[in-house]
Amino acid sequence: MVEVQLDTQCLSEGRLEHVLRSGRFAVTAELNPPDSADPQEVYEAALVLSEVCDAINATDGAGANCHMSSVAMCALLTRAGYAPVFQVSCRDRNRIAIQGDVLGAAAMGVCNVLCLTGDDVSVGDQPQAKRVFDFDSIQLLRTIKIMRDRGMFLSGRKITDPPQLFIGAVSNPFVPPYDWRAQRLAKKIEAGADFIQSQYCFDVPRFRQFMRQVCDLGLHKKVFYLVGVGPLRSDKTAEFMRTRVPGIHIPDEIVERLHKTPPQKKREEGKRICVEIIQQVREIEGVAGVHVMAYRQEELVAEIIEEAGLLPRPRRIGGPEPDSDRDRVRRSKSK
Repeated sequence: MVEVQLDTQCLSEGRLEHVLRSGRFAVTAELNPPDSADPQEVYEAALVLSEVCDAINATDGAGANCHMSSVAMCALLTRAGYAPVFQVSCRDRNRIAIQGDVLGAAAMGVCNVLCLTGDDVSVGDQPQAKRVFDFDSIQLLRTIKIMRDRGMFLSGRKITDPPQLFIGAVSNPFVPPYDWRAQRLAKKIEAGADFIQSQYCFDVPRFRQFMRQVCDLGLHKKVFYLVGVGPLRSDKTAEFMRTRVPGIHIPDEIVERLHKTPPQKKREEGKRICVEIIQQVREIEGVAGVHVMAYRQEELVAEIIEEAGLLPRPRRIGGPEPDSDRDRVRRSKSK
């Protein structure tokens, strides 16, 4: 395994940053928000993830669809002692609202923020919604860095207690123009990115080529790069994702491998492919961790992380231990 260790001085109090700066291979996972006002749905899904990863991403209107908000999920997760990644999309809010949300999230104990431009409303289930896009992701990165490092809003007004945040961005090495992707990453690092989470990786040779470019530019010494991975339920799922979901590339050989698998074994084969990809990318120079995405399949995420040999995770920094979280969930079920 290739170890990645940048500056050891932490910018936040968060577990994810501590794990990465200590040189350990990090694991994050995505928690998809419920279409519900019941906080217990968030707690129960997070409980599974908390025991196998170092931080939990709270998505922000992914796919331009409406769910419980990212900032509300972060409030629930921090209340339970988990380490959330607050995702911020530029699609829905202007700079005034975004800066306020960032400050509020930090006040609740959120230590990680992920900056995204956001999927266009045309791909969601309410295409008549108005786009905002006051910022793009690079402008958002710069804004949060100014808030953290210079202690001020974009207006120049002073922040009395600046947010101590570990700032993240996203990367997609799998869509052309390929030669431009490492340069795009360099711009995000310059704008303020401390860590990166990538789009799904199903094409390891293409990713390996991208990381060679990253290392040639010395970017692997400036940012922690977490590779996005996830299981495929079937060849039909793979075909849908690569034709209907923007930015996802799945090679023909993976679709064919799933197609040849008996129906009752496709889910297991999809999980096996994901585990194999994790084991391969762990050995690539510059890779600091993985980001596991499996839509509403938290139990499957736990299986993948275990089978990939990524357990045990370092004990959590701050907050209640997992047993107390279990007890709380059990008590709520018995009411």
